[in-house]
Amino acid sequence: MPEHRRVLFVTDLAYQARGRRYCDEDIFLTSRLRDGFDIALCHPLDAAALMDAFDVVVVRNSGPVLRYQKEYDAFREQAVARGIRVYNPLSGRGDMAGKQYLLDLTAAGYPVIPTIDRPEDLHLLPEAGQYAVKPKAGADSIGLIFVPREQLSDLAYGDILVQPRIDFRYEVSFYYVDDTFQYALHAPDAERRWVLEPYEPTDTDLAFARRFIDWNTLDHGIQRVDACRTREGGLLLVELEDLNPYLSLDLVSDRARDAFVASMTASLHRFLDAQPRV
Repeated sequence: MPEHRRVLFVTDLAYQARGRRYCDEDIFLTSRLRDGFDIALCHPLDAAALMDAFDVVVVRNSGPVLRYQKEYDAFREQAVARGIRVYNPLSGRGDMAGKQYLLDLTAAGYPVIPTIDRPEDLHLLPEAGQYAVKPKAGADSIGLIFVPREQLSDLAYGDILVQPRIDFRYEVSFYYVDDTFQYALHAPDAERRWVLEPYEPTDTDLAFARRFIDWNTLDHGIQRVDACRTREGGLLLVELEDLNPYLSLDLVSDRARDAFVASMTASLHRFLDAQPRV
C-alpha cells in the first residue's frame, strides 16, 4: 500500500463568523480526507514554522488575512522561497491577490458590479441611490460603508473601492474544484445573506460563472464565484474567492458533499503529481 502524503491543513478553529461555524466544516473535511492523506491541523500563524515537514499546505477556513497580514505575507514569501506546495496555489488572481481584479474585470467589460478607485473615474459609475465604499484590503464586509453620490468626491481615494449599491433580487454562489462545477447555493432573501439554500443553476448561470473560473487560470484548487441577480434578471460578479472560500457543505445533500470530497481528494493528488517538491 503506497505511503500517504502529508497534508498541513491550515484553519482557525476558533474563528467566529456571523451565523456560521467554520470549524465544523474543517472538522468534517479533515475527517474525510484522512482516508487518503496523513493530516495535521494548524492555526494560520503556525503554518510557516511547520510547513517544511509536509508534502502540501492546504489553506482552508483561516479567517480574513487582514487580521494577520504581516504574518500571511511572510508565509507566502517563505513558501515560494522554500518550494512549499500550497493549495490553493499562490498564483490566484481573485481575492487571494486583493481586490484589484474587480477593477481589472470592470475595465475589461466583464459582468461585474462596476468598480472604481479614482475620483476621475466617478463618471463610469451608474446612477444609484447609494454607493458602497470598501477598503481594498477588506474582507467579510469589514470597513464597508454606504454614501450618497454627492459625497463621493469627498472620499479619501487610494486604498478604497467604490461601487453602486445594487438593488438585487438575491445572491448566488457557484462552487468549483479545479475547473469543475460542484454545486450552487443562493440566499433567496436579500436581507438574510447568510441563510443559504440549494440552487439549481441554468446553463446560462454556469456559463457566467465559468467565465471567471477561466479568467483566474488556476489549474488546481477550490474557488467560489459569488454573484447577485439583478432586478432585470442578469448576474453580476460580487466576488471571486480563491483564497479560503467557505463552502457551506452542511447545506448540500449527502451526495453533493461526497462528490465534493472525492473531487478535492483527486485534485490534491493531481496537484502533488504535477508539482514536484523543489
